[in-house]
Amino acid sequence: MSVKPFVLMSSKGRIAVLIAACAAVSGVAFVTPPALATPVTAVTANAFLNSLGVDVHIGQGADNPTQVGNALVYTGIRNFRDDPGNIAGDLTAFDISGAKVDLLPVDGNVSASIANYEQLAAQGALLAAEGPNEPNNEPVTYDGQTSNFNTTFMPVAEFQAALYSAVKADPKLAGIPVFASSEAGGSEPNNVGLQYLTIPDGADTLMPAGTQYADYANTHNYLVGNGMTAPVDNNAWYAEDPNADAPGPWDGMESEYGVTWHEHFTGYSASQLPSVPRVTTETGWTTQGTNSVTQAQQGDLFLNLYLDAYKEGWSYTFIYMLNDSTSQGYWGLYNTNGTPKLSATYIHNLTTILADKTSFTPGSLNFSIPNEPVTVHDLLLEKSNGMFALAVWDENVSGTNTVTVNLGSMYGLVNIYDPTVGTSAVQTLTNVSSVSLTLSDHPEIIEVPVPEPATLALLAIGGGALALLGKRAVPFGRRKCSAAP
Repeated sequence: MSVKPFVLMSSKGRIAVLIAACAAVSGVAFVTPPALATPVTAVTANAFLNSLGVDVHIGQGADNPTQVGNALVYTGIRNFRDDPGNIAGDLTAFDISGAKVDLLPVDGNVSASIANYEQLAAQGALLAAEGPNEPNNEPVTYDGQTSNFNTTFMPVAEFQAALYSAVKADPKLAGIPVFASSEAGGSEPNNVGLQYLTIPDGADTLMPAGTQYADYANTHNYLVGNGMTAPVDNNAWYAEDPNADAPGPWDGMESEYGVTWHEHFTGYSASQLPSVPRVTTETGWTTQGTNSVTQAQQGDLFLNLYLDAYKEGWSYTFIYMLNDSTSQGYWGLYNTNGTPKLSATYIHNLTTILADKTSFTPGSLNFSIPNEPVTVHDLLLEKSNGMFALAVWDENVSGTNTVTVNLGSMYGLVNIYDPTVGTSAVQTLTNVSSVSLTLSDHPEIIEVPVPEPATLALLAIGGGALALLGKRAVPFGRRKCSAAP
């Protein structure tokens, strides 16, 4: 029989009235989707993937440029950090992979550093110009003076300021950002102001107010924090926490740019820290040696790390390092024989699942996770092919958490992916408005279509049922309600 309820309603409202009318006429029970949550605006999968980086040693002669390029293709990592010793090799890796270079400077030599940057930029290969690496461990000599961890970082400060000015004055480097000198703010023995990107008025630093050092703060907030012997719950989440009250032993924003860890100089306030532009240029956990983790643990941590970092506002995250080394340690994504470790495989799976290279304005999804445990986190991504990819991950060292993800509407087809398993869906659900996940120590990806979701009404009539699946709203005068036999 036909039913004609009101027509001056939204499509969702008309569908609800249709279902109610069918039930009233047919004496049928029906199921409605859960109430809509507040819409969550997605970020593009492309933007997330653009944040992924890894450290290499082409410039030191330890890594083969072709192997690096092929490894970057396999892992889907889009940026690499290197020393300045082999620009031709960096360009070879770029030509193979398309991954851009965050290049460290030539020690104490601004003009030579600029020449390297220009050579990379001319080919579209330069991501950023970075300041000196860890001057607390690697002294900087500039203008006849050498820095010292116990006495002065004035050579570091003067070089960094000169490098910044030279990059910004060079039209060939237009738009190229400058990363701060890593660890310099936290470790400075005298208050030269490296705990700021630009020294503010009233900072009472040895370098003058207005001195510009960098566009991005730069930390080495290793997953294995100071004194740690094993991973803990929320390990990566806490390591990436930019707030002044971040718990744990990690060298994060507070100890580098808030109150410095070496001499306790004051930098940004607690309210300012979360909004400071920032990058991580080294982080990781070794798989051999003292306090090492298994390859599977490393892989899980690295998946969580990349997601946590982006969720918590880090623009780029570079894992240390691409290849294991008998001299520099077993931190890598690849074994010394060039074969991928589990971490490389997991990252490959994640970037393959999320693969996208298009920039666009993302939409929103009405999802929610009621009673989300403290170790469970989520990040809504959208691909240009019209699919949402909702990453949900747990950072439990042991045990599991089961959560329900409410999708806000009924969907005809939902795929679940696990990047520790592979690149194909591990589960496909049909006609669902929620998904139950049992999580432990790594992410799962819920793939949801962006087009108008299927609207499902399951009407149980005796031994039969009526299902309205995947239909677009049409004028009510053309709808009919009929019971299944």
